[in-house]
Amino acid sequence: MSNSPFEPTDPPDNSGMRKGLTSYGDQGFSLFLRKAFIKGAGFSDAALDRPVVGIANTGSAYNPCHGNAPQLIEAVKRGVMLAGGLPMDFPTISVHESFAAPTSMYLRNLMSMDTEEMVRAQPMDAVVLIGGCDKTVPAQLMGAASANIPSIQLITGSMLTGSHRGERVGACTDCRRYWGKYRAEEVDAEEIADVNNQLVASVGTCSVMGTASTMACIAEALGMTMPGGASPPAVTADRIRIAEQTGAQAVQMARDKLTIDKVLTPDAFENAMRVLLAIGGSTNGIVHLTAIAGRMGLEIDLAALDRMGRETPVLLDLKPSGQHYMEDFHHAGGMATLLRELKPLLKLDAMTVTGRTLGEEIERSGPGFKQDVVRSARNPIYPQGGIAVLRGNLAPGGAIIKQSAADPKLMEHEGRAVVFENIEDLVMRIDRDDLDVTAHDVLVLKNIGPKGAPGMPEAGYIPIPRKLARAGVKDIVRISDGRMSGTAAGTIVLHVTPESAIGGPLAFVQNGDRIHLSVANREIALLVSDEELARRAEAAQVVEPSAERGYKKLFLQSVTQADQGVDFDFLRAPKMVGKVPR
Repeated sequence: MSNSPFEPTDPPDNSGMRKGLTSYGDQGFSLFLRKAFIKGAGFSDAALDRPVVGIANTGSAYNPCHGNAPQLIEAVKRGVMLAGGLPMDFPTISVHESFAAPTSMYLRNLMSMDTEEMVRAQPMDAVVLIGGCDKTVPAQLMGAASANIPSIQLITGSMLTGSHRGERVGACTDCRRYWGKYRAEEVDAEEIADVNNQLVASVGTCSVMGTASTMACIAEALGMTMPGGASPPAVTADRIRIAEQTGAQAVQMARDKLTIDKVLTPDAFENAMRVLLAIGGSTNGIVHLTAIAGRMGLEIDLAALDRMGRETPVLLDLKPSGQHYMEDFHHAGGMATLLRELKPLLKLDAMTVTGRTLGEEIERSGPGFKQDVVRSARNPIYPQGGIAVLRGNLAPGGAIIKQSAADPKLMEHEGRAVVFENIEDLVMRIDRDDLDVTAHDVLVLKNIGPKGAPGMPEAGYIPIPRKLARAGVKDIVRISDGRMSGTAAGTIVLHVTPESAIGGPLAFVQNGDRIHLSVANREIALLVSDEELARRAEAAQVVEPSAERGYKKLFLQSVTQADQGVDFDFLRAPKMVGKVPR
């Protein structure tokens, strides 16, 4: 019996197929049974004795952003086997921005739970996380952070750009631009149908600096991808090669026991914050970074983020802050080119999944070459970071504006509030010809925060009222407790905290109130006395949203506000151990 491969070992072996054995009260039998079933799929003992690398498969017919998942999985498997490991792909939830109701953000935490529990439950020495669409990468990093095994992110990659009547177009900044033209009656039904065929030229994520591209860049900045893993488009050979390298590196991480907590350090998060500011990244990026950090017991310091923004210019010339697309960024050298420019501001000793530091990876990437997509610090796209943090009596817990994509003429503004109580109210009235609104007003949308909607949808990109769009108005100040897509542009204040649904001051704004915005002073103020605000709050008697059953009940009971990442309170680390930056 002592030579049996099913008996306990000395010292105890908790790797490969012995990891996380199903509880039958007899570990030898548990391993015996597990091997019997897996051998039914044709595996030999030699295969089962290798390090096991799980591969999270998030492919779905509902998710064209992950349309290349089958090819990526095959390449990862090849890399794992070339490195002497055993690849095991497994499915998890797949969430797509345009196909998830009420919003993909509502399902991000569920996907993170699915990822965490499947990584914990199934035997694997390391895991490759395949994700791309907006909420999938943060969900996977959140889940993996909590599971704390060796983990490496593989981005699905961006789509190719298309062409409409000789103009280069790509989702989704150009989606919004053309839809705005259609609403303003600048293009007709035939043209909007034609451009609809060209905006998404292949599978893959949005080709601009939306949330998907932002999270790809952040994942590489965190040290969670192979070097160069953020930028290759989905359908390129470069993307497939990165997938193969990712599989091979996962095996090495398993052997080195390079767990995720050694990578997701305070320095890594500070680097990611620098990159978020320098790429003109999606405002969603800070919510997701906050959630990932919260799983590690770290709090993102929004005031420090804003201070960092004053010394970190936008260097990446990508839409919506600039003009280029992700494939141009890749041709310009990708993240290596950006990181070289940011090097004086980075924590170079931060560990990466390669087992080398970020500084070492920058040195290994070489000297760079002439290109025009990543600007130098002397010639930035925008002199400060893309995101500014606002505070004031309207947002005691903070609010966000993407200043690099706003109208400079509206950054210092005072106007009359035009209030919409919820999304339904907005839909009913925004296009009415009798809507009392001018270009100098401030549109206010309530009840689209984490609990109010629920799920904090991207409805913060409030449409220009049709009567103003027809008159040629291209931007107007907009304020909400919701989010907007990273592909969108405009003078839009988001993530107002606390949200209106739980009695935040936004709930008590009335039509005709004056609102003052000063991005220079980082202020968003409702010009109403504290006494009047208190009187309105007492009269309103806000009742928080609730649900009787299911995931919605769990969500409404447990979801945190934007400043804590809109995560579930019970999924955050039991104890916060520090702030980022330190």
